[in-house]
Amino acid sequence: MSVSVVNLTVHGIGPTERPLEPDEDRTWVTVEQFEQVLDAAVGRPDVRITFDDGNASDVRIALPRLVERGLKADFFVLAGLLGQPGRLDRPDLHELTRAGMRIGSHGWAHRDWRRLTDEQAREEIVQASKVLGELTGEPVTEVAVPFGSYDRHVLRRLRHAGVRRVYTSDGGRATADSWLQPRNSLHHDIGPKWAHDVLTGRPSLPLRARRTAARTVKRLRG
Repeated sequence: MSVSVVNLTVHGIGPTERPLEPDEDRTWVTVEQFEQVLDAAVGRPDVRITFDDGNASDVRIALPRLVERGLKADFFVLAGLLGQPGRLDRPDLHELTRAGMRIGSHGWAHRDWRRLTDEQAREEIVQASKVLGELTGEPVTEVAVPFGSYDRHVLRRLRHAGVRRVYTSDGGRATADSWLQPRNSLHHDIGPKWAHDVLTGRPSLPLRARRTAARTVKRLRG
């Protein structure tokens, strides 16, 4: 019997500490919004919390609140941007792993993986995981796809690289042990009930159909 889970994705929290990319502010939430989501996840083994982009708020804001609630999370880091203003640095990675958090790869420089040269693909998919593994002392075998942008060529590259699990931004619930894991992203306009609705609600049949169709298109296109 397959077990389903809900994957949640956090980007930035609180005041921004660096210039944001176009539309990036849409995925930036307040501390209060973030805490509401964490409180809804407490005691829910079917919830996975993930972080993308390697923002400094992952350690300064998120980590103590996760620890306070006894929650674990996966942090998908941009290996090539470590140490830049507003980003995580090497000591931050060690602080996360000491707290029992897991490190995954979000690539090297936040590029669209559908538009990579072969050399860029090696840097984004292979080199990034290698560097993060060397820094943490643990193999990095899970990735989160930047911008949720993938196609059959991207998936082929990830399989060839030996990636054990791939997180996307497709929304909805996921089968716990499936290779491709859809996630639900926090946005700047979520309300107090958002997490409860995502964790306990059942999407309408038309919405489930649209999500399934969109995932199928992504897997086959390219």
